[in-house]
Amino acid sequence: MGRELIKEIWASVRRNKLRTALTGFSVAWGIFMLIFLLGAGNGLINAQMRSSDRYLANSMMVFGGYTSKAYQGLGRGRGISLREQDMTTTDSVFGHVAGSVAAVYDKGGVTLVAGANYMTGQTLSGVYPADRDINKRNVVEGRFINDIDMRERRKVAVVSEDQARELWPHGGSPIGKSVMADGLVWRVVGVYRGDGMMQATSVYCPHSTVCAIYSTDSRVGNIEFTFGGLETEADNNAFEADYRAKLNLNHRAAPSDENAVWLWNRFMDNIQMAKGIGILRTALWTVGLLTLLSGIVGVSNIMLITVKERTREFGIRKAIGARPSAILRLVVTESVAITALFGYI
Repeated sequence: MGRELIKEIWASVRRNKLRTALTGFSVAWGIFMLIFLLGAGNGLINAQMRSSDRYLANSMMVFGGYTSKAYQGLGRGRGISLREQDMTTTDSVFGHVAGSVAAVYDKGGVTLVAGANYMTGQTLSGVYPADRDINKRNVVEGRFINDIDMRERRKVAVVSEDQARELWPHGGSPIGKSVMADGLVWRVVGVYRGDGMMQATSVYCPHSTVCAIYSTDSRVGNIEFTFGGLETEADNNAFEADYRAKLNLNHRAAPSDENAVWLWNRFMDNIQMAKGIGILRTALWTVGLLTLLSGIVGVSNIMLITVKERTREFGIRKAIGARPSAILRLVVTESVAITALFGYI
C-alpha cells in the first residue's frame, strides 16, 4: 500500500507540475523568511549583548558638558571640565553608593613611533588601575597599570595587539620595549586585546603621569565609578538627579541643568536594552510566524483546488469501494510530502 501511495502521489505531481511548484515555493519562501528574520534579529541582539558586555553593568561614566541655564549671574553655554573636586565629591559624599572611583584623561591625535615604524591618530589614555575591571580590559601579555605606577608617575604604557603588530612587525614580545608617544618615551608593560568591534587605538598609561604632562588646571578628564544598591529605575533616577546637582554646584551651574554634566548609567542602559531585546524578539517571532502562516494558507488554497479538480476521481474511487479515510490519506500525504521536500530545500 505504501508503494502504491507513493506512485499515486508521484503521478499527481507529474500531472500538475505548475501547481506543485507554486505549492513548494509558498512553503519554501515562508520558511526561508522565518529563518532569515530570526537569523538577522538574533545577530542584532547578539551584537548588542556583546557590546554591553564590554563593561561592568553596575558602572557609570561622567562627562563634562555645557550649561544650558543661567545661574548665579553666569550665562548659558559655559564649558564644564571635571576636576579633582568632583572625584572627591563622588568618593566622599556618595561613598555609600560609589565603589571604585577612577578617571580617564584622553590626549588624542598622538603619533606612536617604534624604530622605523609609526602609527598616527592614536590616543594616549591616562587611566586608574580600576579601569581594567570597570571596562573589562583583556590583558593578554604583561600587566595593566597598577598603584605603584600611579604613585610614582611612571611613564609606562599598555598597548593593543593591533599597535604591537604595527610597531613591531617582526614579532617577539613588546614587553620592556620603548615606544615614543607625542615626543615622550614610554616603556611597554602590557598588551591588551581589543573588543573586536573596531581597531583599538588607545594606549593606556597612568592617569597621574598623563595629567602631570597635559593637565595644567587640575582637570581629570572623565570620571568613572562602580556603584551598588541601586536596584530599580526609580533608585537610579533619584541618584542621578542628586549626583548631578552636587557636581553642578561644584561648577556654579544650576542643579537642575542636565546638560552641564552628562551621565552614562550603564545599568540603566542594560535595563533599556533588555526591554528593547524583548520587544525585538516578540516582533521577530510575530512577523516570522505570520509569514509562515501565509505559506500555510497558500498550501491550503492550492490543496483545496486540487481536491476540487479531482472530485470526479474521488467519486469513482468511492464508487468502487474506497473508504473516505483512504482518500483523505492520499490528499494529506501528498501535501505533507510536498511541504516536507520544499521546506527542507
